Amino acid sequence: MEYIELNFTVEPKDVANEILIAELAEIGFESFEETDNGLKAFIQKPDFSVKAVDNLFIMQAEAFNIVYKVNYIEDQNWNAVWEENYPPVVIEDRVAIRAPFHKPFNTEFEIEIEPKMSFGTAHHPTTAQMIKLILNNEIKDLDILDMGSGTAVLAILASMRGANHIDAIDNDEWAYNNALENVQRNNIDNIKVELGDAALLDGRKYDLVIANINRNILLNDLKHYAKCMSKGNLLFLSGFYESDIEKLSTEASKYGLEYLHHGVDNMWVAGVWKMS
Repeated sequence: MEYIELNFTVEPKDVANEILIAELAEIGFESFEETDNGLKAFIQKPDFSVKAVDNLFIMQAEAFNIVYKVNYIEDQNWNAVWEENYPPVVIEDRVAIRAPFHKPFNTEFEIEIEPKMSFGTAHHPTTAQMIKLILNNEIKDLDILDMGSGTAVLAILASMRGANHIDAIDNDEWAYNNALENVQRNNIDNIKVELGDAALLDGRKYDLVIANINRNILLNDLKHYAKCMSKGNLLFLSGFYESDIEKLSTEASKYGLEYLHHGVDNMWVAGVWKMS
C-alpha cells in the first residue's frame, strides 16, 4: 500500500491546524502529525487529489498562509523501521507491547508484536487509549468484534483478559496476514482473523464492539456495528479528533447508541457509546 505525505507549512499554526485537519479528514486523509512548522497529513495514493486539497476552504482563506509539499511514500519494511525508531511500550504498568528483539517485561500482560505493514503498536495515542479501555472495563466471557484490527494487538489483549471469542477484521491484506502471525506468536486460540470490511457483519452478534479506524469509515459503518449489538452493549471508538465527537454521536444516536464519555491524548480521542 503506497501513501502520499503532504507536508504543510501553516501560519498561524495554532489556529489553522485544527481546521486543516478537520477538512483533510473530510477528503480521505487518514492520519496526521503536527510539526514545528505546521502539519504532516497522510492518504492512500489512489485517494489523493491535488484539486481536492487546493479547493479546501482553509486554503482559500486570506487569514491563513498555507503551503505544502507532496512526498510519495513507498511500501516499507515496517519491522526494520520499528526496530530502528521505537522502544517497547508499557501502559498503566499492566501491559507491555514489545517486538521479538526486546527483552521480556514483568507485567500482568505481555504482547509480542511484529507490525510489518500494519497499524497497531500502541505507540499511537488511539491504540494506547483503546488498550486502556480494554484494561479498565469488564471483558471476561464477552464475544468481541475488533474492527480495523491491524496487528490484532487489541484482540490479543482482550483474549488475555478473558474474552470468550474475538473476531478481528481488517480490509488490508498486510494487516490480515500480520494479525494471523501475531495471534499465533502469542499462543491465542480464540481469535478469528478475517480479511474484509463491515459487509462481513451481517447477522452477527457481539457483546462489545471495538473500532479503531478513521472518522469517515466509522461514520459509514456505525449502522453495521449497531446491528451487531444488543441493549446495554458497549462500543469503543477511536481514530478521530475531539471536534468529531458531535458528528459521530449524532450519527450513532440514529441507531440507538448513546454517547457516554471520551478521553483525549495528543488531540486523538477514544470514546464509549452504549446501546440503549
